[in-house]
Amino acid sequence: MFESWFQKDEKYFFHTYHRLPLEIERAEGIYIYTKDGQRCTDFFGGLAVNAVGHCHPRVIAAIEKQIHRYMHVSNYFLQEPQVELAERLVKITGYEKVFFSNSGAEAVEGAIKLSRKWGKKNGKRRLLSLSNSFHGRTMGALSLTERPKYRDGYEPFLPDTDSVEFNNVQDLVQKTNPETLAVILEFIQGEGGVNVVSSEFVKSLTALQKQFGFLIIADEIQAGAGRTGKFFAFQNFDVKPDIVVLAKAIGGGLPLGAILGNGRVADVFTGGSHGTTFGGNPVACAAGCAVLDEIIEKKLMNKASDIGVSLKSKALDLQLDYPRRIKEVRGMGCMIGIELFEDAQPLVDELLLRGFLANCTNKTVLRLLPPFLVEEEQCVALMSEIRSIFQTKQ
Repeated sequence: MFESWFQKDEKYFFHTYHRLPLEIERAEGIYIYTKDGQRCTDFFGGLAVNAVGHCHPRVIAAIEKQIHRYMHVSNYFLQEPQVELAERLVKITGYEKVFFSNSGAEAVEGAIKLSRKWGKKNGKRRLLSLSNSFHGRTMGALSLTERPKYRDGYEPFLPDTDSVEFNNVQDLVQKTNPETLAVILEFIQGEGGVNVVSSEFVKSLTALQKQFGFLIIADEIQAGAGRTGKFFAFQNFDVKPDIVVLAKAIGGGLPLGAILGNGRVADVFTGGSHGTTFGGNPVACAAGCAVLDEIIEKKLMNKASDIGVSLKSKALDLQLDYPRRIKEVRGMGCMIGIELFEDAQPLVDELLLRGFLANCTNKTVLRLLPPFLVEEEQCVALMSEIRSIFQTKQ
């Protein structure tokens, strides 16, 4: 008896994903093509991974070139693509040291270890994160992820961790003290609903850092690599974190994460104190070099910023026309959240039927994470479809 891919998926996998009802044949640029001939305009971007679009020729060429050289030799060897990518990241960001991982969650785990080791010498131990945060699904990352949806059933978590209410300055002041080791935050929360940290909160955070000397860790896994119109989301604020974790877009579709550190932590990791078998894979790093070159040379961060202005403007126009449907519009660049007064999944499902890929997060938020290549005409088409759906589904 013939089994469909969806039947095989049901049969062979732990059922942790809500699969979209598409069988993908290929993807190119801002489009995904299905086996039944449907073309979908991608405002989902592989969950913020496909910053330069699907199967970008420059990325493909870099991957193919490296595959024919070597695919894996282990981190006992100096590897040219790793060094080249690290050099690019240091020059672009101004940070001093880089460590490559396989993923964002691994980068968060490494940042926890880096800060803990630093704190051991400085008499600090308490790690703080923000409410509604999401830092990954490994145990250390979950210890810093406040949302019960991801934590329930996995207790106990790391000791000496606590959560500060998002944008609540008073709560931040109350929970920081000489024992505070680090505060980790997404300057724009992705999974939490595209919530932007306030300038007042950041100002208080930096003042408290001067007072108590703790580290600031920026989670730029989803918002980094130019998505907000600047290379890092925190560059939209007056702050310079000590540690930055980065992933998703920098691999061009291949698994890759990174930890960046400034002078305060540059000498903390020593020989054998941290490591990985596959982190910084040469093929992934070659793809990463191509992604960064494309973003910088083609000024795609400017493009992302312009797209964000356009999407927000059109979404705000929709809000004026449908104030009972849209509660708030927020975000920056190619990271926009449209919060509804209702569950957003039906809207996502209807958009999919009309050939547009988007995402529902935090139940009521339509999240848009398009490649930086998206054009004004695609933004107009998406918003026209949302307007049409609102008109027909009162």
